[in-house]
Amino acid sequence: MENLSRRKALSLGVALGLVGVTNPVQAWASTGSAAGTDAGTGPEWIWDDVADPLMVSMLDNGHVPAINTAWASWVNNDDPLPGGLPAEFTAYLRQVNQLPSWADPAKLTRAADFNRRRDMYLFMLYGLGSGIMSTVIPREAKSVYWSAGGAQMQDRAAKTFTFGYDLSQLGAFKPTGQFVVTANKTRVVHAAVRHLLPQSPHWRAVADETVPISAADILVTFHSLGTYVHRKLLDWKIPYPAADQEAFLHSWQVAVHLLGVPYEHIPKTWAAAEKQSAQVLTPILTPSTEGIALAEELLGLTAQIDLGVTRGFLNEFVRYVLSDEVGDWLGLKRDYVSAALVRTAWPAYILFREGLSPVMPGTFYMFDQFVRALGMLFLNKGSSGATTPITIPTGNRAG
Repeated sequence: MENLSRRKALSLGVALGLVGVTNPVQAWASTGSAAGTDAGTGPEWIWDDVADPLMVSMLDNGHVPAINTAWASWVNNDDPLPGGLPAEFTAYLRQVNQLPSWADPAKLTRAADFNRRRDMYLFMLYGLGSGIMSTVIPREAKSVYWSAGGAQMQDRAAKTFTFGYDLSQLGAFKPTGQFVVTANKTRVVHAAVRHLLPQSPHWRAVADETVPISAADILVTFHSLGTYVHRKLLDWKIPYPAADQEAFLHSWQVAVHLLGVPYEHIPKTWAAAEKQSAQVLTPILTPSTEGIALAEELLGLTAQIDLGVTRGFLNEFVRYVLSDEVGDWLGLKRDYVSAALVRTAWPAYILFREGLSPVMPGTFYMFDQFVRALGMLFLNKGSSGATTPITIPTGNRAG
């Protein structure tokens, strides 16, 4: 059985482009981390010593509704901290609402420009690749499903997509950007979920952990997003110079740090990130009842807009960017005509779009509409037209 598990991890790792998959253990040695020193305590035993006790207090004392109301207008990085917050909560925001001292403005500016130039690929990969991959990360799928957001997946997906969207904006980390605020709100939501979810008998019945969203879990999510996208861009031979690669990684290093992951556990190179991903992400991918339900809900949301393609095409594209194994786990029905089209026409689309081939494929406009529509799918941006409101939950999903 162990050898079978290792063979499955190896085959899936190859399909996802994560070669070098080894023994599926929680290999959280800090070699290759951003700090370059051993950390001592592994990230699977680290949660958030600052935000967690704060949110226990805020929830137990009934402050969360007032916080949600007060911070609704707090959107841009240079917005003043909202009034009407408990003093303890305001003090916390003053402490964390800033970039780390090691953030490199030049790299962040280049990352923003890279995100602008590659936004269609990024949104497509984040949405169809990373988004669906999250449903076969058991801890993430079960935590999402049984949290309050799991019962309202369109809103939950919009908030998740906003995190990636705000990170990808041209001025994401600048005063007029929104990502620092978005990350701080997300960190607080994580802290609230850590207190709330263990109170759910439904989550406890299926979970293999007592407290969700450890630093290790956040790093796994990073690998399903940043590391996965990095590898796909290389595999698809999209022009991706070394300076762009370094800047893209740095933006994710800052993002993960803003979510509360200790600096010493953040990979400092893409090589270290891919090695860690092959050890801690690929081997744990597997279906769950909750994940299958979430995947169907997420793919069902695409029916609300015109992607210019059939559901069979969509299923086959998911299989293409993740693997047939993942597609089988999720019960995605086969469409072999679409499968052949995706596997032949998508590489031709990339070559023409990137100016690497003078031949425009006959399917160019179909793929172009498909990719652009995916980028807009979850951008409802809330009633203000500027942002999808992030709110702190006060309970869990009902049974």
